[in-house]
Amino acid sequence: MLLKATEQCFNTLERAEMLLLLLRRFPETVVQHGVSLGETLLEAENIEDQESPVNCFRKLFVCDVLPLIINNLDVRLPASLLYKYLNKAAEFYINYVTRSPQTDNQHQGVQETSDLLSPTKRNSQKYIIEGLTEKSSQIVDPWERLFKILSVIGMRCEWQMDKGTRTLNDVFHRVKDLCRYITNFENEAHAKYKNQVVYSTTLVFFKNVFHYISSIQPSLFQGPNTTNQVPIILLEDISNIYTEVEQTPGKHIHKRRKLAESREKTMSSDDEDVSGKGRNRHVVVNKNDLANPNEVLECFKIARECWDLLHSTEALEKEFSRICLPWKTDTWLWLRIFLTDMVIYQGQHKKAIASLHHLAALQGSRSPNQQIIAQGALEQQRAVIQLASCHFALGEYRLTCEKVLDLMNYIVPPVQESARIQEDPSKIKPKFRKGSDLKLLPCTSKSVMPYCLQLMLASLKLRAFADNRDDMALGHVIVLLQHDWPKGENLFLKAISKICQQGNFQYENFFNYITNIDMLEEFAYLRTQEGGKVHLELIPNQGVLLKTSSNTMGLLQQEFIPVLQASIATNDRHHTVTRGITKGVKEDFRLAMERQVSRCTENLMVVLHRFCINEKIILLQCLT
Repeated sequence: MLLKATEQCFNTLERAEMLLLLLRRFPETVVQHGVSLGETLLEAENIEDQESPVNCFRKLFVCDVLPLIINNLDVRLPASLLYKYLNKAAEFYINYVTRSPQTDNQHQGVQETSDLLSPTKRNSQKYIIEGLTEKSSQIVDPWERLFKILSVIGMRCEWQMDKGTRTLNDVFHRVKDLCRYITNFENEAHAKYKNQVVYSTTLVFFKNVFHYISSIQPSLFQGPNTTNQVPIILLEDISNIYTEVEQTPGKHIHKRRKLAESREKTMSSDDEDVSGKGRNRHVVVNKNDLANPNEVLECFKIARECWDLLHSTEALEKEFSRICLPWKTDTWLWLRIFLTDMVIYQGQHKKAIASLHHLAALQGSRSPNQQIIAQGALEQQRAVIQLASCHFALGEYRLTCEKVLDLMNYIVPPVQESARIQEDPSKIKPKFRKGSDLKLLPCTSKSVMPYCLQLMLASLKLRAFADNRDDMALGHVIVLLQHDWPKGENLFLKAISKICQQGNFQYENFFNYITNIDMLEEFAYLRTQEGGKVHLELIPNQGVLLKTSSNTMGLLQQEFIPVLQASIATNDRHHTVTRGITKGVKEDFRLAMERQVSRCTENLMVVLHRFCINEKIILLQCLT
């Protein structure tokens, strides 16, 4: 009766659903009608010209018909047909799990934020496939379903599989063992093992890539409810820039820095192998930025291992490419983000730059929607800051600063935090190791701006401390050293020593951007007899006057007393300075210093942001 009712259905989908009901009620009919039903659904998918593999025909085939076929041992199928079905199932489930936000927005219902944080619940968001009901469109545990299909087909194709294998990662460990003694995949006898390696590793690869990207770029797979979850970006860790330069002993010794001379010197990274190739690199991550950092990094590691295995031989690479080509994986934005991070991890920064340009092209081709508009600025920052990091790693310092200064237009200066001498205890920090580390950084102004300032400092300091004198570059470095003070104190002392050796220093932007009280005190001291009577041209259009007056005005011989201990009255906010500057120092310089002390409470991040915006041209000129 069911069979007759099925024959009377004119709609392919209705006829398939009726026949599926028959197969479920009478399992013995699977042998006769199972494969033909599956082929009918796949043919209907082609006839209807479905744009996405996530459609009603493929869903019925993969989720309902295929399990009935492959689990019925009376249905004899050639290996080629089994691999075809496995390919169709993998393409469907991967596209279902990684469906983009604009697809979700069409049919997605309201869901609590707590549910969105769960990868399991995230995969089960309300989503309707055209032609199916809401209930029929929901797929629970898609990765687990795909693993079961892989296991059954592997058994029927006589793969070497362990009975205790329970997860896709277990499958990968078995495959790695298999590769150790299967060296010739071109051999006809080993063809089935090649398929085992390729299909198993491919599924493990995409699963781990998905979990990695869904943690660092959650907006790609979720709707507008998660706009508060910012992307996390993988960058070169340059937090050791302050301790790389060894201090050169000079004439100028300030009493407050005598202790600095005995500080332990660290190895310069110039002597280190920073390529990252052929070895593991440590990724620094703050526990507050990722809920499960160890799990995320493990997914990143397994995905890289899968990629390496799939490209370890020409035969494996060719087969992997054959699978990916019809899937159009080159258009998957989430995969491109992973591939970019992978080559950054490997230290292949030229490849990373090319990949980032490909990434930008993919982002430009995406259809605009509410979610993308909300996240657009952050995603733009993500690409630009990675480009800056890669250019810096290649020693392309001008390009580094170009990207950083462009990025400043998108950054809102964060609220300045009090200076912290100790490291953040929530940061997973390794023991000292030779080589360079990476870091996962939230793409927020609060995190990105400090990193940008470090990139600029690292790019400019080589020019500033070169044998050829460059007061402009040295002045820029001093401005940037104010950030994260006193971490850069040793580098600042090196700058002071260089100025003392020169005997004079000109930087007319000094009073526009230097607000650090310790730095102001040091420069005031340079004008004293004990400080070396250094000629300082720090006031715009006052260079000639300063030179003339400094040659004619004598300085009082006195034991140095700290010259800029600001005394801020609680009522009238009046600022005074001690006699080291009020006696024997030119009046305009003294007045300028007094005015500058009153700015010491300004938000330094606002000052440095203004510095980057206003001085963009001269900053880039220093690196020409």
